[in-house]
Amino acid sequence: MKISKPGRGWLLRLVIAFSFTQGAVSMARPAVSYRALALGADARAIGVIAGIYALLPLFAAVPLGRRTDHGRCAPLLPIGMALIATGCVFSGRAGSLPAMAAWSGVMGLGHLSFVIGAQSIVARQSAPEDQDRNFGHFTIGASFGQLIGPIAAGLVVSEHDGAMGRTSAAALFVSAALAALSVTSLWRIERRPDGTAAGPAEEAPARKVSVRSILTTRGVASGMFISLAVLSATDILTAYLPVVGEQRGISPAVVGVLLSLRAAATVACRLAMTPMIRLMGRTVLMAVSCLGAALLCAGIALPVPAWALGVLLAGLGFCLGVGQPLSMTTVVQAAPEGARSTALALRLTGNRLGQVAAPASAGVLAGLVGTAAPFVMLGGLLLISAAIAVRPLRGRPAAGPAADRPVVEKPPAKGRTEESTSASRGTGRPPR
Repeated sequence: MKISKPGRGWLLRLVIAFSFTQGAVSMARPAVSYRALALGADARAIGVIAGIYALLPLFAAVPLGRRTDHGRCAPLLPIGMALIATGCVFSGRAGSLPAMAAWSGVMGLGHLSFVIGAQSIVARQSAPEDQDRNFGHFTIGASFGQLIGPIAAGLVVSEHDGAMGRTSAAALFVSAALAALSVTSLWRIERRPDGTAAGPAEEAPARKVSVRSILTTRGVASGMFISLAVLSATDILTAYLPVVGEQRGISPAVVGVLLSLRAAATVACRLAMTPMIRLMGRTVLMAVSCLGAALLCAGIALPVPAWALGVLLAGLGFCLGVGQPLSMTTVVQAAPEGARSTALALRLTGNRLGQVAAPASAGVLAGLVGTAAPFVMLGGLLLISAAIAVRPLRGRPAAGPAADRPVVEKPPAKGRTEESTSASRGTGRPPR
């Protein structure tokens, strides 16, 4: 399959749109936690609400991926934006914890729709040798959103004089407006099929690849687990740092700055992604980053002051910045032809499973042991991810970092046919 190399304006517009939607979600998630606290929620209830955010997407991811494999990706973007904005508005108006949980689920469904469409566009319109770079740049949009969103939430939310309920609702309304701004760059993002780039129908003529075949393809399951662990760490940090701040006397504004500091470190990591891959190789980079994230995550459980917490979060943000883009490339390149969007959807399903199970488990642990326990749990999960990431290196002869990069076959030189090339390989003599 030949893929033309168009200009990268579509990628820039996609990054801008993703920045707005991710900024809206990153502002809404801590605002939902603060509003739930104002309605009387405890740490266990916060975990349940955070888990509901991922529950609806669990059932929608694979059907959306199937539809995207055999159709256009771009329509999912405005649909996702509209669902995010709706979930934010009605979460701000909700007066009970069950209602907040339900609208949080709608917000999660919108985020899933947007991300499946956007990731599929990147996979479909990037040449294999450009996927690491393009996925890294794409996830910079998420990092910018995660940088701006928590700061904005911290500035709007106030805990003084019983105002948290009102100000957290205002933060959710601002989040809805931020999500709506993404529509300003949703134009000419997806290229129409032409003579050089195959359309979805050409990539998967009539064959429907089973979910089991995708999951058993080498590299897909390990990429999914690493992505699950990294996203669970980011998600629990966003949901539980406000609770940690409440217990340690850290104001919402400082908590917002701390979360944004983590996101800024992730942006720095993704800007440096290409040279790091050249230096270390994809496998070693993923293993080292997961190991570092495990140690730093466990360190957050210690009763350190706010400035030390900022140092830990900056290091953690840099380490967590590796997992998402590289796991996307791993899954896309490992997936069977014609099922890449479905494979990305399965990866997101794994992410949502983690977003359901991890916050629920964290809520139980926080209720039984204290708010430090979820971060120790995340450290263990990331440690397992490091072990999984390093598995491809076992039993393999030593090679340079280039061994981890995708190999792009070059066409034979002019004047040399496939038969003559085969003949020269078999005889050791140059073809006549």
